[in-house]
Amino acid sequence: MSGATRADARLVRAAARLAGAGLATAAVAGAPAIAAAHGLSPVYQSPLPLAVYLVGAAATVALSFVFVLARDMRAAPATDTRIVAVPVAVRVGLRVVGLAGWAWIMAQGIAGGTSDAAVAGLFLWVYGWVGVAMLSALVAPVWEWLDPFATLHDVLAWGLRRLGVHGWAPSEVPDAFRLWPAVAGLGFFIWLELVAIAGNATLSVVVAAYTVLTLALMAQFGRDQWRAQGETFTVWFRTLNRLASIGIVPAAASPSRDGANGGGHDPDDVNPEAGDDAVDDAVDDAVDTDPDAIDVGVVIRRPFASGILEARWSVPLIVLVAFGTGSIIFDALSQTVAFASLFGAPGLAAKTLLLFAFLGLVAAAALAVAWSVSPGTIGAGLLPIAVGYLVAHYLTYLLISGQRIVIAVSDPLQTGADLFGTAFFEPAADWLPAGLVWTIQLASVVGGHMLGAWAGHVTAQRDMEAFAGAKPARDMRHRKIPGSAAAAVRNVRVREIPLALVMVALTTLTLWSLGQAIVVEEEAGRGPGAAGGAPGLSAPG
Repeated sequence: MSGATRADARLVRAAARLAGAGLATAAVAGAPAIAAAHGLSPVYQSPLPLAVYLVGAAATVALSFVFVLARDMRAAPATDTRIVAVPVAVRVGLRVVGLAGWAWIMAQGIAGGTSDAAVAGLFLWVYGWVGVAMLSALVAPVWEWLDPFATLHDVLAWGLRRLGVHGWAPSEVPDAFRLWPAVAGLGFFIWLELVAIAGNATLSVVVAAYTVLTLALMAQFGRDQWRAQGETFTVWFRTLNRLASIGIVPAAASPSRDGANGGGHDPDDVNPEAGDDAVDDAVDDAVDTDPDAIDVGVVIRRPFASGILEARWSVPLIVLVAFGTGSIIFDALSQTVAFASLFGAPGLAAKTLLLFAFLGLVAAAALAVAWSVSPGTIGAGLLPIAVGYLVAHYLTYLLISGQRIVIAVSDPLQTGADLFGTAFFEPAADWLPAGLVWTIQLASVVGGHMLGAWAGHVTAQRDMEAFAGAKPARDMRHRKIPGSAAAAVRNVRVREIPLALVMVALTTLTLWSLGQAIVVEEEAGRGPGAAGGAPGLSAPG
């Protein structure tokens, strides 16, 4: 094992020990708390008040910063990585599943009808917004094969080529335009989920319109470029995937680029005589000039969380992660008694204003940290927090509302059929132990913050040392940085204080929201925001 590899492994083990120690501390403070956990039933009783575990959890995150700031932590680039092939059966199977799900939504939208068998909300919010997000962040980039929009593009391009119709050279996405469409799209879907709370018919229309828009923009800018720079779901899921130990491989860096296993190219350029595998497996010369193309035939295996240290972070990506984090907190807060006492039951306009004001506040705090230290500091620090919140708030929603698929298969077109005798199935929550759910919630939130504290500090130290080596050395606010690397490290520790404050505030706020009873009930087919997207056993989603 090389020196860099050993250093990286030691750092990962240190982070794991830090997270474990922090979780143990938080568990001691938090496990006995009185909390309803968004409708958690039965209520998790204990002799300690909610304030005790909130103080304990916040102190844990604060102490984690003291620990990492006191140590000279450096992360060498991960070298214990390897590229492995993805079986064709897996790729094709996931593409079929994604396309079938899209077709099912369209079929129900055309057929009409209203029932618990609606799949638009089930596929978009439960399996997509939550399930695919968790898999992307914790396991592998499954969206690369599930993506129905890319599959539709490939199928249509293949069909047109068979008819002798070939596409045009794609345009370049303007630099100022890159990634911002994905941020705007994420904001729209957050609003649709938490404020508009659209029913099945509306969601079907939205999915159809988004499909047309996405295919048109893929035709204009190229499939790979638009997916990487503008398509909301791809940009969001790829950003989450930076945390996972299995990630995507750029086509230009793939060992299969000379034809063995490629697939990140635009199929518009494939020879129509190349055969049925051309869409997925052929690699053409355009790969060399398309930095946005990926090789869907392979993935990279790497140390967990190493992707957030190596990735490049830009302002739109920071805003994207801030929106994702803020939306989960807002979802939880908007269902508490305190929120109802302050704002009542706000209408569409008022709740829209509240939502985007809160998202703007979180984004502003994130950008302030980026301004003080570096974009990578807040990017690497905030992403694990977003994933922790995602698991804490929506895991039970996925496990309980996800059971509605057995209703849908019995009544696939919402016509009142009962093909398999499960059309009147009631999702069950009693198999989830209340204590286990609360432990997972606490571990996810505090663990995400601990990992974020470590990753943010490591990235900040690396970035500031790089700045210190430049002539002249200045930070993002154009302030002079002490010339030596050691002085830069001392300097960055002071500038990381805003990051620590933001993390402690977010920890306290989100755990407080998890400890409140919700004031809304679930409505079938709607998103997490319709009924406590944050977890709870009696009102899961």
